[in-house]
Amino acid sequence: MVCLCRSMWYYRSRRDDTEVIDKLTELAEAKPDRGFDWLYNRIRKQGHKWNRKRVLRIYRLLGMRLRGKTKKRPPKRIKEPLAVPDAPREVWSADFMSDSLVTGRSFRIFNLMDDFNREALCMKGNFSMPGIRVVGYLREAIEIYGKPMAIRVDNGPEFLSRVFVNYCEVEDIEIKYIQPGKPNQNGYIERFNRTYREDVLDAHLFRDIEEVNLETERFKEEYNRFHPHKALGRSSPKEYLEEFSKGHAPLKHHFV
Repeated sequence: MVCLCRSMWYYRSRRDDTEVIDKLTELAEAKPDRGFDWLYNRIRKQGHKWNRKRVLRIYRLLGMRLRGKTKKRPPKRIKEPLAVPDAPREVWSADFMSDSLVTGRSFRIFNLMDDFNREALCMKGNFSMPGIRVVGYLREAIEIYGKPMAIRVDNGPEFLSRVFVNYCEVEDIEIKYIQPGKPNQNGYIERFNRTYREDVLDAHLFRDIEEVNLETERFKEEYNRFHPHKALGRSSPKEYLEEFSKGHAPLKHHFV
């Protein structure tokens, strides 16, 4: 009735394109921003003799023309144990916190501390924190406390900025990046942030950024002078540093 041979109706292709599919998928995953011409020429250079029509047919079948743009990712970070420094200025930790005024406008706090005695070195609030502003705060802390050997940070854009990275290279400060999504690897300042949030950010309503910085400075002075830190034998950061300078600091425990 349809003028179709029985053999044509029952015919099933025996052609196996598995090898071509695997090769196209392999190259596309390695170079997702390359088009068909690059993929085909690469296949030919590797010694495969598949013709252009066949490769293009499979390329279209796999929907590779609809590939999206690659997402930029930070380089892989090496997991490092949260060691206890043996002296001041060995390792500093830096991090940001966020909150908002009563008007709803958001602001950020830049926190910087010495991992040795958990002393808060810099706490500054502002509406924006570009890399150049972060470098300015870091420079102020260095003028007061001296230069650290290393600084531990997360993978935020401020710490990945060229301004911050170049400054640390010029000053010979090693940047210790934690692994993405692993804030526990920066546990000292994460614990400090929690105390600051409980005592300041969650305890007060702020009308402007000046009030934020005023209350933050009060917290910083009280914390450094009077906060009994468990890891420091219940000494405050300032007390522990004074005892260390005299040569008989209390035994330090590996507590965050």
